[in-house]
Amino acid sequence: MLDFNTTDITSPSTFILLGIPGLEASHGWISIPFSVMYIIALLGNFTILFVVKTEPSLHGPMYYFLCMLAFSDLVLSTSILPKMLSIFWFKSREIDFGACLTQMYFVHSFSAIESGIFVAMALDRYVAICHPLRHSTILTNPVVATIGLAVALRGVMLMLPFPLLVRQWPYCRTNIISHSYCEHFAVVKLACTDIRVSSYYSLSVAFSVTGLDVFFIAVSYTQILRDIFRLPTKDAQLKTFGTCSSHLCVILTFYIPGLFSFLTHRVGHNVPPQFHIIFASVYLLVPPMLHPIIYGVRTRQIQERLLWIVTHKRM
Repeated sequence: MLDFNTTDITSPSTFILLGIPGLEASHGWISIPFSVMYIIALLGNFTILFVVKTEPSLHGPMYYFLCMLAFSDLVLSTSILPKMLSIFWFKSREIDFGACLTQMYFVHSFSAIESGIFVAMALDRYVAICHPLRHSTILTNPVVATIGLAVALRGVMLMLPFPLLVRQWPYCRTNIISHSYCEHFAVVKLACTDIRVSSYYSLSVAFSVTGLDVFFIAVSYTQILRDIFRLPTKDAQLKTFGTCSSHLCVILTFYIPGLFSFLTHRVGHNVPPQFHIIFASVYLLVPPMLHPIIYGVRTRQIQERLLWIVTHKRM
């Protein structure tokens, strides 16, 4: 095991991931639910991609954004779990410095991309409910592609300083990361220099990206609810609200655990580190697992296409 204790090394060759310190004896048991969540996430999101690709009637803005979400979920969960399982199962704790920075970058950039996708989906629901006759003319395929590209570029560019700043810090204390993956703050705090620039930038990005996204989503759904309550009958209100209920559920599964993880990391000093590490890992696995389940249960078109595929394969 390498340990940098005396010499400043700008780029250490490897880091050591401890997994969940204090729970090493339970790593095998902890890996079981993590593996199950990952398998469900893989099957569910690949199913969403396959169903939308093979069903022409689903080739619309809502389902294009859903495919973007499924792809983002696959990248997020895959960026952390294979290495995490190698720690739990084979005690393969070493990770190359470059691979660590890459993992960190993928986690943060695709989290930002996913947040942007939720804004795009909220916009789609707003146009579909508040301006239904103009939906097809406003959200054309080129517009959807432009929105997707803008969301991706925002996440890619805003998160690029994270690994660039981490790479330039000198590391003279240790190369041991008390975490199950290369979380940004877990790596940064190993540097033996003033890291306030990195800390301030991460806070500003968190508030500007997540804060603005939540604001735009809230504005969209305020307008949506206002139009829903103007409908003449209760049945019409419930039916219209049902068209965006799955999106609301998905938003809650993403932002509420993210907010809780952020608060425990920043102000929850009395929270046991094991709890924080487990929750930070679960936060990147539970939403990718739940998103396809929620859309599969709540979206009639996806249900019908899945049923058609299953019944025709049996014939």
